[in-house]
Amino acid sequence: MKRNGSRNCLNRRSRFGSRERDWLREDVKRGCVYLYGADTTTAATTTTASSSSSSSSSSDLHLVLCTVETPASEICAGEGRESLYLQLHGDLVRRLEPTERPLQIVYDYLSRLGFDDPVRLQEEATNPDLGCMIRFYGEKPCQMDHLDRILLSGIYNVRKGKTQLHKWAERLVVLCGTCLIVSSVKDCQTGKMHILPLVGGKIEEVKRRQYSLAFSSAGAQAQTYHVSFETLAEYQRWHRQASKVVSQRISTVDLSCYSLEEVPEHLFYSQDITYLNLRHNFMQLERPGGLDTLYKFSQLKGLNLSHNKLGLFPILLCEISTLTELNLSCNGFHDLPSQIGNLLNLQTLCLDGNYLTTLPEELGNLQQLSSLGISFNNFSQIPEVYEKLTMLDKVVMAGNCLEVLNLGVLNRMSHIKHVDLRMNHLKTMVVENLEGNKYITHMDLRDNRLTDLDLSSLCSLEQLHCERNQLRELTLSGFSLRTLYASSNRLTAVNIYPVPSLLTSLDLSRNLLECVPDWACEAKKIEVLDVSYNLITEVPMRILSSLSLRKLMMGHNHLENLPTLVEHIPLEVLDLQHNALSRLPDTLFSKALNLRYLNASANSLESLPSACTGEESLSMLQLLYLTNNLLTDQCIPVLVGHSHLRILHLANNQLQSFPASKLNKLEQLEELNLSGNKLKTIPTTVANCKRLHTLVAHSNNISIFPEILQLPQIQFVDLSCNDLTEILIPEALPATLQDLDLTGNTNLVLEHKTLDIFRLCVSALAMDNFAEGVGAVYGMFDGDRNEELPRLLQCTMADVLLEEVQQSTNDTVFMANTFLVSHRKLGMAGQKLGSSALLCYIRPDTADPASSFSLTVANVGTCQAVLCRGGKPVPLSKVFSLEQDPEEAQRVKDQKAIITEDNKVNGVTCCTRMLGCTYLYPWILPRPHISSTPLTIQDELLILGNKALWEHLSYTEAVSAVRHVQDPLAAAKKLCTLAQSYGCQDNVGAMVVYLNIGEEGCTCEMNGLTLPGPVGFASSTTIKDAPKPATPSSSSGIASEFSSEMSTSEVSSEVGSTASDEHNAGGLDAALLPRPERRCSLHPTPTSGLFQRQPSCATFSSNQSDNGLDSDDDQPVEGVITNGSKVEVEVDIHCCRGRDLESSPPLTESASTPCSQEHARGSCFRIRRQNSVNSGILLPMSKDRMELQKSPSTSCLYGKKLSNGSIVPLEDSLNLIEVATEAPKRKTGYFAAPTQMEPEDQFVVPRDLEEEVKEQMKQHQDSRLEPEPHEEDRTEPPEEFDTAL
Repeated sequence: MKRNGSRNCLNRRSRFGSRERDWLREDVKRGCVYLYGADTTTAATTTTASSSSSSSSSSDLHLVLCTVETPASEICAGEGRESLYLQLHGDLVRRLEPTERPLQIVYDYLSRLGFDDPVRLQEEATNPDLGCMIRFYGEKPCQMDHLDRILLSGIYNVRKGKTQLHKWAERLVVLCGTCLIVSSVKDCQTGKMHILPLVGGKIEEVKRRQYSLAFSSAGAQAQTYHVSFETLAEYQRWHRQASKVVSQRISTVDLSCYSLEEVPEHLFYSQDITYLNLRHNFMQLERPGGLDTLYKFSQLKGLNLSHNKLGLFPILLCEISTLTELNLSCNGFHDLPSQIGNLLNLQTLCLDGNYLTTLPEELGNLQQLSSLGISFNNFSQIPEVYEKLTMLDKVVMAGNCLEVLNLGVLNRMSHIKHVDLRMNHLKTMVVENLEGNKYITHMDLRDNRLTDLDLSSLCSLEQLHCERNQLRELTLSGFSLRTLYASSNRLTAVNIYPVPSLLTSLDLSRNLLECVPDWACEAKKIEVLDVSYNLITEVPMRILSSLSLRKLMMGHNHLENLPTLVEHIPLEVLDLQHNALSRLPDTLFSKALNLRYLNASANSLESLPSACTGEESLSMLQLLYLTNNLLTDQCIPVLVGHSHLRILHLANNQLQSFPASKLNKLEQLEELNLSGNKLKTIPTTVANCKRLHTLVAHSNNISIFPEILQLPQIQFVDLSCNDLTEILIPEALPATLQDLDLTGNTNLVLEHKTLDIFRLCVSALAMDNFAEGVGAVYGMFDGDRNEELPRLLQCTMADVLLEEVQQSTNDTVFMANTFLVSHRKLGMAGQKLGSSALLCYIRPDTADPASSFSLTVANVGTCQAVLCRGGKPVPLSKVFSLEQDPEEAQRVKDQKAIITEDNKVNGVTCCTRMLGCTYLYPWILPRPHISSTPLTIQDELLILGNKALWEHLSYTEAVSAVRHVQDPLAAAKKLCTLAQSYGCQDNVGAMVVYLNIGEEGCTCEMNGLTLPGPVGFASSTTIKDAPKPATPSSSSGIASEFSSEMSTSEVSSEVGSTASDEHNAGGLDAALLPRPERRCSLHPTPTSGLFQRQPSCATFSSNQSDNGLDSDDDQPVEGVITNGSKVEVEVDIHCCRGRDLESSPPLTESASTPCSQEHARGSCFRIRRQNSVNSGILLPMSKDRMELQKSPSTSCLYGKKLSNGSIVPLEDSLNLIEVATEAPKRKTGYFAAPTQMEPEDQFVVPRDLEEEVKEQMKQHQDSRLEPEPHEEDRTEPPEEFDTAL
């Protein structure tokens, strides 16, 4: 092994040994490079690097020790290779130059991801899992069939010509592109080749010879070759492929994303090629098939060379005079040669994503040029050459560096009609003279820095986009104006003169307008008006009575009343949510007969206007949202008049009943939301709503399960947090049923046969007793349209955090490394898919002695966390999106990403930082935003939500909505319900964590501290040698709702488990109390169950036990989770304590049913179908109460990771005492599951012995506990049973 010299690489190894590790530790600039063989490649289909050793031989994968100074040439010499090849993200493969340094490339890559520490860089560079993001090959992996356009090839008997003068001879026959190539078998590469163009020719069957075809070219000098095949299958395959080639009329060759350095040789024999796509390759100039040889394609009209990193413009391209379309975007050009003026036939030229600052004057010679793209370059002004290019009608310069909008320059370009200057640095506007511009019709100025904009000189302007600027005043000409989009500014005045008589669509939302502009009221053709999120106090009568208005959006204003309608109006959509309306106009429904959508949620409505004035209603209303008002039962009869209602939301009102006769008449109903009321029953006539597919009625007082399982189209049913006592499940369930949520029903009794119908499964990232009982972790992951990555993250990220916490005490370091390592662990799944991620970690605060605990929050993407402190929201996250983060948008622009008009990076995502999506590196990075906040006594709760939640709820509304809700599950569900009623059509997820932070260790209500929204059920825990400070008492609820238009697939139910690593389990109380109390860690509340939406297409499988239900118990096995179709048991430890035995009935067999043992609030029951279409993301869907144990003797590690990365969720235990200190450990450090105890083994205390038992247990506790300070000031804690059975 050579060790002399920093530039020398070490011997080839297949794995690390002690000598190698010692050598690496001596210098952080030393490391290793994993070298893959060519046959391991097909990078898109290989396994991860960590498994390569098992999936391929050691000769296919080995490591080479080297330094950051070791060049590729030295490694090649040591390995006997000609070249090394680099592959990023399982995509393209690039040949390294001899002077490039592979290890330095790896270090630079990791540094850009976010790793800072040199030692950590060295450690990560040696991790074989990195192969899914960056890997090296000793030979170029290739698929020649695709590269050469070879469709079919083989050795067959061939005869030339139509006559029989020629003999049959054995030849190599290749169907390549649009040609048939016939050559000698022996000298097929160097001998004479016969090229037969097939486009426009004929393929005929040779009847005199079996399995033979005649290939003929087109034209007067047509040639024919007869080919005899050996089998019928070969004959049919060649006939089918050749027939497709013959039928082609325009030859298009697509060789994009093939890691090419030159054009395949066979391609030059296809002279009929007119369009050649070489996008995303590594094309070279001076090679046998390089760019300098493309002039050989004499008929070439279209050429795409984008994303080839050329650096220099290939001048010989200017000799291809036939070109009409040329795409050279994203190649790193700093200038263009003057020879480009020779391409006189060029009509389309795309130069986006380069570093151009000027255009040559010779470009003006291209008089046929009709499309020129120079977006995302470095232009500081509009090039003067535009004046000569008279065929152009658009200036497309988005993402450049313009700071001044000079209208005088545009006035000199009479041929320009469309101007796209979005995402520049425009601050001011310059008008050289008073001359108007009669030519510009469309202008896009989005995402700039304009404060005032006067475009009144553009008298022909038809459409203007100026969203997301800083505009205070806007002045336009109204002669031709048709559409105006000016949302997300600071507008207080919009002046348009004359009145825009052609205006059809107007968007002035998210501004500071106090009234609707007068000219908008006079616009005679206006169809869409959006003035939501302003300061408007009244609706002009002229607007509401407009005869052209179809859609009116006035939500989030200060409206107190609406004018009375006198005449019929054509209004179809009316949004009035988040105002101060106490009533709607009496004639609204009788005059707006075309009204189909009405959203009046978040107002103060106490009644609704009648739907009809006569005997018959003519209402066409289909969607009605009235959530969060003051409506009572008196509004129900009015709803009957809307016979066409499809969606009805009446959540969070004051309904006490829903008459059966009224519901019976709503036969068209598809979605009904009655949650958050005081309903005791759902009318039996719901069975007549044959089209109903969604019923949401959580957080009511419903005691009888409605007859909804007979409905033929029912999909989603949510009856959680009610008073259900029993449920009768029919033998045959509707095939469409996907989600039945019965969590939080205290008294629900489920029979064993009922549980057998469904496969239970639970998975969530809501971890109690994290890091040996001194912390807690909560997370949320949003994959937008993919469900795979959110689940992978929720199953692995907490364990990554646990490992990082043990390596560093700096919250910024371990949180950042947690995200970066999780990004790596996504493997191949993270190459093309991405996910937003949010992680909240509560731990003892070592930096601030005045605070007992600190909250560290890290996030990428659009998931956010908000802390309620003293009733006020405190945002803890940062939204990484192009629209909301100008710094990130500028970073992405500087790296020459193409941002499409819908504000997405390369048209994929609006996020600039995510986990996964490695193929979008370096534009998308996984480095998180991190914030740490000391928790105080004023901190009440923590809300985690995804993008869909925060788009429809403000921080203040979210906090006020759940601050006084006692149950965290009900609180989370309320947030989701509000978001849906406010217009959310996407998947929405919310998590609510109730905190109880005390200054003196104990924060129980019984000790004088009362915080809003008490949760949970009282319990006490005996703790020895409890260290200070005490951990905070907390509880959480997780809810996730899916759009009714989307289908989900999963099966889950609440199951509970607590896991202990090396210590005894602390006691948990599952007894039911009438009044929940908020507790601290000295007197903790029991953890409540959690449930989780599970994707059916899990990418990992279990190697644990495949148990479902314990055959000896009438209850599910505690500590059970499933991934896909398998059920796993991690650990099962149960404790109980006797509390309030006088007020609670004795424990009987009925008390051991799942409803009382699984969940402190009742049975948690949920089903998911696994055969439905997975079209949406899957977010955490659970309820959990975090109980942070402060003593190591009672720590319970919740959420232990199984060997496949699964998480075991924590939930209430059975009322059993089971001491498991001697539970055997696996090699992984996790417990094996002990057996379930029989229900009849419960500890039952007769009433006549209760007092005696209490006294004995009290003495037992006093002998074990040290006296607490100020014990005399505290209410005596309840008794505890600590005797093992």
